[in-house]
Amino acid sequence: MALIVHKYGGTSMGSTERIRNVAKRVAKWARAGHQMVVVPSAMSGETNRLLGLAKELSPKQTSSALLRELDMIAATGEQVSVGLLAIALQAEGMEAISYTGWQVPVQTDSAYTKARIQSIDDARVRADLEAGRVVIITGFQGIDSDGHITTLGRGGSDTSAVAVAAAMKAHECLIYTDVDGVYTTDPRIVAEARRLSTISFEEMLEMASLGSKVLQIRSVEFAGKYRVPLRVLSSFTPWDIDIEEEASSGTLITFEEDEKMEQAVVSGIAFNRDEAKITVMGVPDKPGIAYQILGAVAEANIDVDVIIQNVSHDGKTDFSFTVHRNDYQRTIDLLQNQVAPSTGATQVLGDTKICKVSIVGIGMRSHAGVASKMFRALSDEGINIQMITTSEIKTSVVIDEKYMELAVRALHRAFELDQEPVAA
Repeated sequence: MALIVHKYGGTSMGSTERIRNVAKRVAKWARAGHQMVVVPSAMSGETNRLLGLAKELSPKQTSSALLRELDMIAATGEQVSVGLLAIALQAEGMEAISYTGWQVPVQTDSAYTKARIQSIDDARVRADLEAGRVVIITGFQGIDSDGHITTLGRGGSDTSAVAVAAAMKAHECLIYTDVDGVYTTDPRIVAEARRLSTISFEEMLEMASLGSKVLQIRSVEFAGKYRVPLRVLSSFTPWDIDIEEEASSGTLITFEEDEKMEQAVVSGIAFNRDEAKITVMGVPDKPGIAYQILGAVAEANIDVDVIIQNVSHDGKTDFSFTVHRNDYQRTIDLLQNQVAPSTGATQVLGDTKICKVSIVGIGMRSHAGVASKMFRALSDEGINIQMITTSEIKTSVVIDEKYMELAVRALHRAFELDQEPVAA
């Protein structure tokens, strides 16, 4: 017997028929002798509907009081889901009980709409499991030290599921989604994209941070911190698929960098079109100038990604960096109104029509010439590179957005990602 956590996304919970199929799948695992904890998302579209109602009524100014109420509203979507799934499991003849985050409790900080989990008390859940019940816990939410309901931000149910699995030392956490695993890149862009049977935690962390939407990055960080084995698999396979086959399907995110995995120099291509590039022109080339520019941006709670400082000419330099496209106008305004006057910058330029394309692979650690191969593949397609950033297992380039799909296809081909790596 193993303790297994299942997580189901909004599309898996999108109708009573789909919820019934989830219940049948969970019941199959429970009848096989496993202790089952299930973390479902709200029914697809429900959180948007609820927040849309709130937006119609909300004041123009965002305040902590408003954010508290948004969490109060958004949390009800998952509460409906867990109740419906518990009823569906009871209809399957299973003993099942549902809990909200505050009932467990899942303790978080007080950052409404983007709270972080601090601890989970698993005593109540363990007692139910020992009594033979399936336990269903709301994803996406918790409670702060003052007793206020909080939510974890978009995709937070992934993080909830991994956190529950970590707290309870689960054997494995299965993330059921509308794709059947992690691919070498988005199959909608490259038809030859191949599903990976395994991917290292480090690679998945990079893929998630670089734009792969399969898993929320905080859930991958949590899995890494607590070494929770994760498997991404499809909720649209028939519920009555053989359990052994299901347990080995999808993509396993592993901590074992075995010999076979080392054969793949590059495991995947990630891309992100949600970025914008900003250049501060003609700033004095002197100590502390980077802090003067980026300190103000950080204080405005704006995340900066790729950073480049150009070579100095006549004591002046240009400073470029990228931000999320949603933060673009706010950053431009901040730089023009505050930073440029205080630093003596001559101009602030912006470009929203850029994207970031990245190659990721733990094999890059032990293979030379990977970046140059990437640059050559892009050069052969006539794609100009505007910015470059590297780490031990990734190389990212910023290019013109209109070349994104061409770049992804060219790199996928150059690194032969449509081919299974050959064992040595």
